[in-house]
Amino acid sequence: MPVNIPNTLTWARIALIPIFVGVFYLPDAWLGPMAKNIVATIIFVVAAITDWFDGYLARTLDQTSDFGAFLDPVADKLMVAAALILLVQLGRTDAIVAVVMIGREITISALREWMARVGQSASVAVATIGKFKTAAQMIAIPLLLYHEPLWKVNIEFIGTVLIYVAAALTLWSMIYYLRRALPRLSAHERESAARSKSG
Repeated sequence: MPVNIPNTLTWARIALIPIFVGVFYLPDAWLGPMAKNIVATIIFVVAAITDWFDGYLARTLDQTSDFGAFLDPVADKLMVAAALILLVQLGRTDAIVAVVMIGREITISALREWMARVGQSASVAVATIGKFKTAAQMIAIPLLLYHEPLWKVNIEFIGTVLIYVAAALTLWSMIYYLRRALPRLSAHERESAARSKSG
C-alpha cells in the first residue's frame, strides 16, 4: 500500500465517517440538535472537498496508484451511504431514495469490476449523466443535513427536490451504463463459449 499525501487524505475521509455518524448519537446536553446538523454538514462538506483535493494532488504530484484509484471511490461511497442512512433515520428523506442510490452504487461498482476483468472498462467510464447525478447528490445531502432555514431560504425543501432529482438521475445513469455494458458482456461470453468449443 503506497503511503502518500492523496492516499492519506482518502484514509482521513474514511476515518471521518464514524465521527460523522456519531455526532447524531451525542446527548443533546453535549450538542444541541441544530449544532449536530451544523457539525455533520461541515464534516460532509470537508469530506467532499477532500475528495476533489486528493485527486488533484495525485495528478499534480504524480502520486497516482492502483491502490489509490481503488480506495478513493470506496471512501466516497461509504460516506454517501452513511449520509443517506442517517437522513432516512432522521426522517429527512425516504428509504426508497437511499435504496435506489446505494443499490445503484453497488450494481455499477460490480459491473465496472467485471468489465475491467474482460477488458471492457472503457464502456462503463464515467459519463456526463453520472456527473450530473453526483452534483445533484452532493448538493442535496448537505442541504438535508443542515435542514434549518438559512436567510429565510427553505433549505429542507431545496434539498428534498434535489435528492429526488439525484435519485431519478441515479436510475437513468444505471440504465445507461447497463445498456452500454450488457451487449459487450454478451459478446464476450459468446467469444469465450466459441473458444471453449474450438479448444
